[in-house]
Amino acid sequence: MPPTPAGQLAVPNLHRAARIEDAVHQLVQRRLRRTGWRVNIVAYTGYGAPGWVRVMCRVLLGRPDTRQRGRLDKVRGWRSFTTLPNKHVTVTIEAGGVRHETQADRSGFVDTLVEADLPPGWGTVRLSVPDADPVDAPVRILDPDVKFGIISDIDDTVMVTALPRPLLAAWNTFVLDEHARAAVPGMAVLYERLVTAHPGAPVFYLSTGAWNVAPTLTRFLSRHLYPAGPLLLTDWGPTADRWFRSGMEHKRSTLARLAREFPEVRWLLVGDDGQHDQEIYREFAAAHPENVAGVAIRRLSPTQSVLAGTLPAPAGRPSSGPVGQKWLSAPDGAGLWQLLRDAGLV
Repeated sequence: MPPTPAGQLAVPNLHRAARIEDAVHQLVQRRLRRTGWRVNIVAYTGYGAPGWVRVMCRVLLGRPDTRQRGRLDKVRGWRSFTTLPNKHVTVTIEAGGVRHETQADRSGFVDTLVEADLPPGWGTVRLSVPDADPVDAPVRILDPDVKFGIISDIDDTVMVTALPRPLLAAWNTFVLDEHARAAVPGMAVLYERLVTAHPGAPVFYLSTGAWNVAPTLTRFLSRHLYPAGPLLLTDWGPTADRWFRSGMEHKRSTLARLAREFPEVRWLLVGDDGQHDQEIYREFAAAHPENVAGVAIRRLSPTQSVLAGTLPAPAGRPSSGPVGQKWLSAPDGAGLWQLLRDAGLV
């Protein structure tokens, strides 16, 4: 059984930034409702196992015609961040023929576990709120017999974002449309080969990116033929006790959660050497050696490494990590595939 989800309790002493944000949202929300803005549900891909499912979505206010537009061909990054949450609204979840009710938080988010008897594979749960059209959220239900999975970073692991370069990172995030982003060579083929070699293996995409860009990332992954899988992102903006969330802590806590929820699964951890992936994966491997099949690190170019504030890494070979796992390093998916084959991880 999965761990009991944390309750969405009200925090009596909000950080000053959060109080300011709430006040601004309340003022803007009243005005936009008078102009006809409507409630919309943005559904995120969930996951679970027989008997339970993790459901994630966000409730927002949007223009009256946005629900009729369908998918936009091009979406500028800044548009993803000009959203207004519908706070504390009651959300009804229909999963496996059973109805559940939960409440969105102060950012309009719902992240909850519900009991549901769904078969392994891909399924859907239905989400609805008052005054909005219901939507179906995809969910990936892991088969209890599955013993291998992939947890992948996104930035500079599957998508070239140049995050270590602050100005270019801001340009990529807020200005460029999604079609201007490039995929890391060979990574989509690598993941497809891995899930083919391990039938039923799930792929989770773990990033410090904001939920605001989840639809953009989903379209990017689909367009570049990456295997479908849940995105595990974080909220953007002030929290109840600080100005901004800790991206590293988000990754650490998510990895630990997946280890608790799927104790029999051994994960291939995929990241890059430009930020903190190696440190976080090393900590997780030391704490949960039974849950790590190996670590595959995409090696940045010398120029990217210098801009990231790190030294270029030497060419990698299969080797034992600090707790016995295989640690591999290569500049692209083709190189990692060869190392994984040589290390006996495929």
